[in-house]
Amino acid sequence: MTAALCWLVAMVILTVIECISLGLTTIWFAGGALIAAIAAALGASLFVQIVLCIVVSTLLLIFTRPWAMRFLNNRTVKTNAESLVGEIAIVTMEVDNLKSEGQIQIKGSYWTARSTDDNVMIAKGKRVRIEEISGVKCLVVPVEE
Repeated sequence: MTAALCWLVAMVILTVIECISLGLTTIWFAGGALIAAIAAALGASLFVQIVLCIVVSTLLLIFTRPWAMRFLNNRTVKTNAESLVGEIAIVTMEVDNLKSEGQIQIKGSYWTARSTDDNVMIAKGKRVRIEEISGVKCLVVPVEE
């Protein structure tokens, strides 16, 4: 029963580390330790316990971490430049990719702008939607009036 207790202590320690860090790094190994503790309580050899811990931890990491990250990351709030994607801006200097010119104003800030289509020029005063931020440039498309 001491092996099962050791695995349970490891599981508690890993869970506490996860609660402190909130990085989704050790919780998967806590799951593996729990399965190893159950195997130890049922009389499995140390080799089987270790293999079960490794296999279960790996499977949890591979199959549940991407889902958990997606679930947790969709609640994050976009900040800075990311928040501008999809917003409407006003062209303050004609957007012409061939001349490497163009500027827009959005939320009180001026940004260098380029059209998503090299063949499309956008006149000053027109409304555009920001499709993407590339470095310090906004890639924009005209919005129908």
